[in-house]
Amino acid sequence: MGKRRITIYDLAKELGISASYISRALNDHPSINLKVRAHVKQKAQELNYKHNSQAANLRRGTSKTIGVIVPHINQNFFSEAIAGIEEVCFEHNYSLIICQSHESFVKECKAIDTLIRQNVDCLIISVSAETQSAEHLQTVKNSQIDLIQFDRCMDQMTGFKVLNDNRDTAFKVTQLMIEQGYQKIAFLGGPSHLNTFKRRKEGFLTAIAESTLSIPPHFIIDDILAPAKAMEVARQLLLSSEVPDAFLTVSDHQSLGVLQTAESLGLKVPDQLGIFGFANETFASMIRPPLSSVEQRSKEIGRRAAQIYFEHLLHRDEEDLTDKEEIIKSEILIRASALRRLLSA
Repeated sequence: MGKRRITIYDLAKELGISASYISRALNDHPSINLKVRAHVKQKAQELNYKHNSQAANLRRGTSKTIGVIVPHINQNFFSEAIAGIEEVCFEHNYSLIICQSHESFVKECKAIDTLIRQNVDCLIISVSAETQSAEHLQTVKNSQIDLIQFDRCMDQMTGFKVLNDNRDTAFKVTQLMIEQGYQKIAFLGGPSHLNTFKRRKEGFLTAIAESTLSIPPHFIIDDILAPAKAMEVARQLLLSSEVPDAFLTVSDHQSLGVLQTAESLGLKVPDQLGIFGFANETFASMIRPPLSSVEQRSKEIGRRAAQIYFEHLLHRDEEDLTDKEEIIKSEILIRASALRRLLSA
């Protein structure tokens, strides 16, 4: 029969019985006696027949598949979130299709189109840095596919969202840095149109406003997620006439870029420069000095996003159709890169 996949119709032809009869035998239907069931299963094994679960699920009106789109699968935050989603899908016997946007809106739209064509039951997404419109997300809903956003969400899109306590955490981190004696704190942000980065910036600005510190406007810079860009900006600031004594960044990849720049300029961290990031990427605790960071509990975020589908959307009622935002509490991890006062004590 060549290299093509063996179908139930091939089995039916081989055994000289109907495909529906074969199907009942393979599924242990009580109307088929045990001897016939065993014979059909033996022949299926001989021919290497594999049950086409996708086709069967579609006949039932479901694919039992969830699609996931993230900016990068090789960043610890997103890989852990995917692991959490996968765990819950496995518990419910659902499959997972994973796509990455590489921070590209065009690639994100293409991934959404692919997942719609794959008939996924639900799409869980953290949008790209370039995403400023929710039109493509509305296409998901228009296709009768459930949508759940996590971490990076579009505020104008209603539905379920799973986020961290970004504003409150950034506020507390800034206060901690001030307590360590840092007085000229620069802020390296992300795309200002995304709520995650917007709220972290708000937390930073609120803490500064409540202190006696005065931060120059050019110390606050948005839309520099790329490590290379963070290095460039950090170098410009550290070589300027008004030099920051600390950096709060919205990602550990930015923090790593700042640390590398500080080392290239001969600055001592944390004595001359404090650094604090977000996400608690794997490398944060391994480099020297270890980077202070925010543990966002991304695996829990992923688990919760998937649980929302099975708890609220799979068997929904009208009260589940409203806009809901769930907050996963972060944990602040103070390491050597921002411990100036304690290290010198």
